[in-house]
Amino acid sequence: MANAVTQSILVVGGGMSGLTAAIEAAEAGHEVYLVEKNPYLGGRVAQLHQYFPKLCPPYCGLEINFRRIKNSPKIRFFTQAEVEAVSGLAGNFDVSIKLNPRYVNEKCTACGKCAEACTAEIDNPFNYGMDKIKAAYLPHEMAFPLRYVIDPDFAKSAEAKKVQEACPYQAVELDMAPKSVALKVGAIVWATGWSPYDPTKLDTYGFEKSENLITNVMMERLAAGNGPTQGKIVRPSDGAAPQTVAFIQCAGSRDENHLPFCSSICCMASMKQATYVREQYPDAKIYIFYIDIRAMDRLEDFYQKVKEDQNIVFFKGKVAKIEEDPATKNLVLRVEDTVAGALQQITVDLAVLATGMQPNTALSPVPGSVNYDDYGFLGNGKAGFIAAGCTKTPAGVSESVQDGTAAALKAIQSIARR
Repeated sequence: MANAVTQSILVVGGGMSGLTAAIEAAEAGHEVYLVEKNPYLGGRVAQLHQYFPKLCPPYCGLEINFRRIKNSPKIRFFTQAEVEAVSGLAGNFDVSIKLNPRYVNEKCTACGKCAEACTAEIDNPFNYGMDKIKAAYLPHEMAFPLRYVIDPDFAKSAEAKKVQEACPYQAVELDMAPKSVALKVGAIVWATGWSPYDPTKLDTYGFEKSENLITNVMMERLAAGNGPTQGKIVRPSDGAAPQTVAFIQCAGSRDENHLPFCSSICCMASMKQATYVREQYPDAKIYIFYIDIRAMDRLEDFYQKVKEDQNIVFFKGKVAKIEEDPATKNLVLRVEDTVAGALQQITVDLAVLATGMQPNTALSPVPGSVNYDDYGFLGNGKAGFIAAGCTKTPAGVSESVQDGTAAALKAIQSIARR
């Protein structure tokens, strides 16, 4: 075998599996380049209210990882960046990275003067568009790096000049342009994660027509203290406290017309979110409509605990259709009760779709020669190219961390063997 030209490792994706792979590889002595498309690291975990298995807030784990990155001279990370091209072989990959403009440079102190001077607003991507944010904004209060961003469309507007003048540190650069960086690396870890399945594709549910129909990722933001309602779970239509809430499992999952596979985490996520509602509203009634409950290993205890709550009804049946009552904005669910063999109609104040996990590799293919399975997950590819986390299979946070560690080891081994 040819000797490795370089011992450096590229990690694509700054979520839990990518962060773990980057940190472990760097602490083992390798130069690491970490590439993330968002303006902050942390992935979707940063958007959660709590995560398994300890049901703690995301920054319990993320803050430690960010400190390790800060203290590591071996890690260089790029945010708002994407891989344009990959070529070569293990030990000698050529990679082109596109750096998209942030319009704010490293001089930013996160003082907020730019946001104060800005009057334009955009949908808040961190909160899945459930509220508005200034066009000059901090992605979220615990963002890493802690640096503001300016919306690309706003950067071209006349008002952007006023925002630039408001910055006392000359951190706003409105003439920033995309640029490319060429890297040579010995191994690549692809950890681009997942996206929630698009609920607008579920025609019989009418997601776009019903204000009080949300997704499970939106529910996490409603429950989070830094979310659009400061942690208060309310109906989007009127801000009222919901007294009846439905969680609809397999919304697009295990369906040949959408995602044919089980995303594995949705059952537990819905039960977790049911506890969010019960903590805020002791008298609320909750329905969980399911095909099968997937509660594996140590999570079985959590399932049993939730089942003991008399205000949480586990309803074995598939929700066939959802309609909004125009007078009340309540949701009318038409459900096939598979136990009784009958159709039922149940009305709730708020409904949550447990949309599945779609691998980002199915939405944004790897710009190189790799193998995919039938669902868009990465399969076993060529030497030196390692898939990690939810690019391989649906996984929870702890499994993603474990797989990130394994990916770092595989990347190091692929270089050492050259």
